[in-house]
Order: sequence, then C-alpha cells, then structure tokens
Amino acid sequence: MALGRMEQKDWYKVLGAKPSDSPAELKRKYQKLALLHHPDKQAAGAAEAEECGQRFLEIHQAWKVLGNEETKQEYDLQQREDNLTKEWPLHEQIYLEDMSWNEDEQLYTLSCRCGGNYSVSKSETKDVSLVCCDTCSLVIEILQ
Repeated sequence: MALGRMEQKDWYKVLGAKPSDSPAELKRKYQKLALLHHPDKQAAGAAEAEECGQRFLEIHQAWKVLGNEETKQEYDLQQREDNLTKEWPLHEQIYLEDMSWNEDEQLYTLSCRCGGNYSVSKSETKDVSLVCCDTCSLVIEILQ
C-alpha cells in the first residue's frame, strides 16, 4: 500500500495513540474508539449519525495503516521524513550512485562537512529519501 506524498492525517492522533505504543495498545485504543463511534451503536439524529459514521471510517482507516506492521513502518518513515523537511534545512541533493558503498556494513555513506557521515542501508534506499548526518543537524536528499 503506497501512502503517497500528499498531506495526510496523523493516524496516531486519530486513535489517541503514540508511535511508541505497542501493537496491543494500538489495538485496544482502536477497539475502544470503534465501539464508541460505531454507527450501529448511535441513537442520534441523522446529522449526528453521519458525523459518527465519518469518525468511525476515520478510526477504521487509522487502524488499517497502524494495525499492519508493514504499513505502519512505511507510515512512520514517511512521517519522519516529513518532519525532517519541516524541522531542518536541506543541505544538499545527491544521487545514490555518488555515495560510497561500504560492503562490510552494507551501507551507502557520504562524508558531511562537519566530519560526520550520512548513512543509508541498501534496504532503506527504496523508502528513505532524506538522511540526517550522524553528528550534526544537516540533512541530505537522496535522488534516485
């Protein structure tokens, strides 16, 4: 499931959860909210029923993303990347092939001007486009 680059909801906020919550804790919060907002459990008028239905769908969508380990990991990476672009300035754009390949550690690396390194594993290159220096706050964007 591709999550895309569009502005998306904070699914953790929808469930009243934190990224550090365990899968069991996420499930418990989802079940509590789903039960509370389920359209069949509402005795309200049409307007309130529609609002509850929308809220229930939002809660269900949050669970679809966060309740699956693969989509949760993809969502967390996207959130982290979005936060990096908001919080830190982009130092440089670089092509992956211009980074050094370290066979022993299975990492692409690039030296930062501070003396630190930007590092990204081969498996992460498909999911990650922004990488922080391991020493300072500079960020590079990896172009494919």
